[in-house]
Amino acid sequence: MEKGWLGLPYHTISEHYNRLFQEKVYKIPVSVVDDCPNRRGLKGMQTCVFCDVWGSAANAESLSMELRTQIEKYHDHIKHKYKANAFLIYFQAYTNTFTKVSALRHNFDVALSYPWVKGFTLGTRPDCLSKAVLDLWQEYHEKSFVAVELGVQSFFNDELEFMRRGHTAEASIEAIHKIASNTKVDLGIHLIFGSPQETDERIIETAKIVNTLPITNVKLHNLHVLKQTPLEDMYHAGEFTPIDRETYARRVKLFLQHLSPTIALHRLAAYSSRWDELVAPEWTKNKMGTHQAIIDYLRAEKAYQSELFTARNEEEQRVQKSLEAKSQPITSVHA
Repeated sequence: MEKGWLGLPYHTISEHYNRLFQEKVYKIPVSVVDDCPNRRGLKGMQTCVFCDVWGSAANAESLSMELRTQIEKYHDHIKHKYKANAFLIYFQAYTNTFTKVSALRHNFDVALSYPWVKGFTLGTRPDCLSKAVLDLWQEYHEKSFVAVELGVQSFFNDELEFMRRGHTAEASIEAIHKIASNTKVDLGIHLIFGSPQETDERIIETAKIVNTLPITNVKLHNLHVLKQTPLEDMYHAGEFTPIDRETYARRVKLFLQHLSPTIALHRLAAYSSRWDELVAPEWTKNKMGTHQAIIDYLRAEKAYQSELFTARNEEEQRVQKSLEAKSQPITSVHA
């Protein structure tokens, strides 16, 4: 908690997990697949413009390590650094359902074999959701915590076409409802802000769409340029200009203001852990600096999540009031 404030003016994923587990949990990011439909070129698809050779892997070396080795190595590091006792295994890189169900089952069993693992979360995309995969998720949900993070990225088709995602906004919405109807997993989505077609109005509309969906959390990214990506070629050709930090912060504010108070946020911006591969913008290197800059902007604007959202029930009203209080200094709250 920041000195002089009651807390952050948005619903954090830590609060979401604390409510579910009654304790602090930490993610152990692992990599077990190295491909996706886009990189394979299925149905004429192309690699997403922002995707580098690591497929958003948390750590490049992970791709050459056995799953148990990854889990144990990163567990020891995180446990020592944060004095952590409870963990979630995060199957992060590439499309984790773009493989055989038998391989998924093996990976899930390995993850859950450790007594300090409370469950797992995995990233995937809207077009890799077979019935067998959904049945498998539900099976493991019945004996552990299972979370799914769906790479939606945008609810506007021209932005998805620019990113070369290979799926439509309509397909994303259909996939979200398909998961919610067939499983009880904890469901979240990823969104990317900063495409050339983006406007303030679209950001607000995105929040309103999110509010209608059966999800519990969102992870925000800013579109940035990495080496060996299609976006790097576009950047050098003058066909793409990354969003500046000030504009990005303002759009995060707009998104939060219109977002339901019960939707948890994993993070407010992307962070390039492989600094030598970042082309632009430079501010994407500074994880804590960027985070604090956005928080400072929200503070200066006295803005908070759900500020412009009409609460629909008592729970939303309760959380909304809590977030409003967190947007004010302690002295003014007690004045």
